[in-house]
Amino acid sequence: MKTKLVLLTVALIGSLSVSGQRKMEFLDRGMVAVKTTDNAVFLSWRLLGTDDFDTAFSIYRKERNGKQKKLNTSPLTKGTNFLDDHVDLNQDVTYILDIVTRGKEKEVAKLTLPKDQKVQQYLDIPLRTPKGYMPGDVSVGDLDGDGTYELIVHQTGVGHDNAHNGITSEPILQAYKLDGTFLWEINLGKNIREGAHYTQFMVYDLDSDGRAELVCKTADGTKDGLGNVIGDAQADWRDTVLNSRTVGRILKGPEYLTVFDGLTGKALSTVDYLPQRGELSSWGDTNGNRSDRFLACVAYLDGVNPSVIMTRGYYERTALAAWDFKDKKLVNRWVFDSKVRKDPYSGQGYHNLTVADVDQDGKDEIVFGSMVIDDNGRGLYSTGLGHGDALHVGDLDPDRPGLEIFGIHELKGERKGTGVALLDAKTGAILFKSAIDQDIPRGVAANIDPDHKGAYLWWLGSRDMYDTKGNRVGPAPRSTNFLIWWDADLSRELLNSNYIEKYKNGKTERIFTAMGASSINGTKSTPNLSADIFGDWREELILRSDDNQYLRIYTTTIPTEKRVYTLMHDPQYRLSIAWQNVGYNQPPHTGYYLGVSMDRPVKPNIQLVKPARTK
Repeated sequence: MKTKLVLLTVALIGSLSVSGQRKMEFLDRGMVAVKTTDNAVFLSWRLLGTDDFDTAFSIYRKERNGKQKKLNTSPLTKGTNFLDDHVDLNQDVTYILDIVTRGKEKEVAKLTLPKDQKVQQYLDIPLRTPKGYMPGDVSVGDLDGDGTYELIVHQTGVGHDNAHNGITSEPILQAYKLDGTFLWEINLGKNIREGAHYTQFMVYDLDSDGRAELVCKTADGTKDGLGNVIGDAQADWRDTVLNSRTVGRILKGPEYLTVFDGLTGKALSTVDYLPQRGELSSWGDTNGNRSDRFLACVAYLDGVNPSVIMTRGYYERTALAAWDFKDKKLVNRWVFDSKVRKDPYSGQGYHNLTVADVDQDGKDEIVFGSMVIDDNGRGLYSTGLGHGDALHVGDLDPDRPGLEIFGIHELKGERKGTGVALLDAKTGAILFKSAIDQDIPRGVAANIDPDHKGAYLWWLGSRDMYDTKGNRVGPAPRSTNFLIWWDADLSRELLNSNYIEKYKNGKTERIFTAMGASSINGTKSTPNLSADIFGDWREELILRSDDNQYLRIYTTTIPTEKRVYTLMHDPQYRLSIAWQNVGYNQPPHTGYYLGVSMDRPVKPNIQLVKPARTK
């Protein structure tokens, strides 16, 4: 195994808050140590969503004589990171993190940096990548309940867009611990097609028992992590030849939805997939291009417990089904179905979706492109702006109440209308629109200017960038792919392929490049995953190694005095990480304004769930 960053893997020492509302995952301090030079180490850790915002910390280093030396001269109450730049790294070095309460200190994290640690900014995770496959989308979840994330990797072979014919590889899902330990492999089988629009998987603690599950569409021949087969192992529902052409589409046969145990990969509950395929023509064609467009997400529909939502169709007829996972069984909560083409909720879906409490009632809605489905499974509103590829939801304009939606729209052929629009997320009212009668493939909304409060909006093909009031603010960056919080300020950076750029004064400057690693998803150039998975609130970048044999987790080593609660304890952000692998991957957003001149962060209204016994 290659040299790794050193991560804390023991559970948080201390009690849990039970005063919150939403049940969310217990996390340890996520302490990380990165050797930055031959005599310097960067340390960072989480401020948990149940901590008081002003919680103080102290950092100790264990000396040769066994005594502990305090490295900070006063309690650390700003950023949750520290640079130890006078350390002898010719020996193993142990760091201890203490929490300070009314002048008394208590140890909450401890790790040892080995003397042979390399100067490198990433953690290498060795993979069992099958021949002919490459690591694709990644999700995270605490599979064993110890407060540390595990990685779930979608190993992708030959895939095909739903619009194309062809036999695909069998989709494979694998789970790994951060130290590279292999946990299990699930093979979805030949009756699940490989492709960005077909193979969607969710990783989340669906029954609030302190351990995450995996849920996805399955079929005859799916093999779980213990080798058990779902349905008929011999069935082959692929249309292999049609009019002398290799087709590979799956237009008949049973469709299932399965929840797998996160620790073992064992299938726990399998039900018929909803929405059902039914008559193919009702979705808009007869070759599965419309009926086999799938999306998925997790949402707190009752404001307390998570539910999983699986969908079908978005070009014309559109349907969503919500499921609860109770007593280890899937229970249908509701089904939304537009049924006919002329319904105002038909044809409004994107190649992605997001989840947010748009009406601020404490319960989540599903922002399904140009329409929003309420927590009760009824349509909240449809804008009628139609299909698109990129979607951003957050507090993009901190000067007005509530959240905003920024979406782009495809206007191909004779279709005319609005190319990009900024909406009031609660009502769907248009706040700003542009690119009239233009077909827009990509667009971004984020606070990227360190000298400006609020988001900027830009899209592929636009020479200009706009603020949320519709004012031109300067030339648009070339990158319209992804975002990341990486450096010392609160504004966000541009993530594209394997590099990060900083925007300032109308120009972009490259500030980081991941050499020897590559992005995925073709021209989308997205990471395998980008999320706040350890350390302080800045986001980690996960990319595949160029030889596809490793995942590399890059973390920032830039000190900052900015303090923010771990993003994974913000409900909207955490749900964004769950759906990031769906369709055309989009960057996550928080449910509050995180950026230049932001308000003091408010403690999340959450309850952390820890298993009764950590395995």
